[in-house]
Amino acid sequence: MLIWVIWLKWLKMGKNLIQQKRGKGSMTYRAPSFRFIGDIKYKHADENVGKEQGVVMDILNSAGHTAPIAKVVFGGEESLMIAPHGIKTGDTIDYGKDAEPKEGNVTELGNIPEGTAVFNLESHPGDGGKFARASGTFAKIQSKAGGKVQVMLPSRKIRDFDPKCRASVGIVAGSGRTEKPFLKAGKMWHKMRARNKLYPRVSALAMNAVNHPFGGSRTSKKGKVTIARRHAPPGAKVGLIRPRRTGRK
Repeated sequence: MLIWVIWLKWLKMGKNLIQQKRGKGSMTYRAPSFRFIGDIKYKHADENVGKEQGVVMDILNSAGHTAPIAKVVFGGEESLMIAPHGIKTGDTIDYGKDAEPKEGNVTELGNIPEGTAVFNLESHPGDGGKFARASGTFAKIQSKAGGKVQVMLPSRKIRDFDPKCRASVGIVAGSGRTEKPFLKAGKMWHKMRARNKLYPRVSALAMNAVNHPFGGSRTSKKGKVTIARRHAPPGAKVGLIRPRRTGRK
């Protein structure tokens, strides 16, 4: 009888969602960052240096990035950068605010003409690069007005940037990566495992009621409203989190 009572209490207890388990930091969901080759970002910006020239020493592969990584040496200082399309060992890269806006060079957005394809854009000057970093991606400079540079990101969204934000001219290498099919789920599992991504992803409606707020197969509860409460606790913040508007227009 006691075991039956404990079992009933266990069924009524809340269960950790997957996002809660990942945030806990257990071995199951720990990122294999020890296999990554390092931070891929621009070196610290120096206002006194107008232009530096670096030599590409090697093209590397990193488990944490989809794009090839170029190891560039600037006067004895090594730097890891996202490789542009068409680069090879021995090529030179100009780096700085006075660098020419040519393929592979790194310069400020204010120096790059409109219509140019760029990648690895900085969100704020000096942060090392945040946008258009995946293989084969690029952003395009739309216009310059009012002390801002309008850039169309790979998502087709247009965003304003500070003219002092740095970017690489060209397209990220490795554009054919998505053309090769995975053919079987095991290949996809290894790909996701290399970057600590959850795979396979199970629909919330397919789960049991104890594992997810949307779970359960009762007819009256199937397909619950996916709008979370404004002040919902972390375990209930699933679905549409505080949408700007609800209902029909």
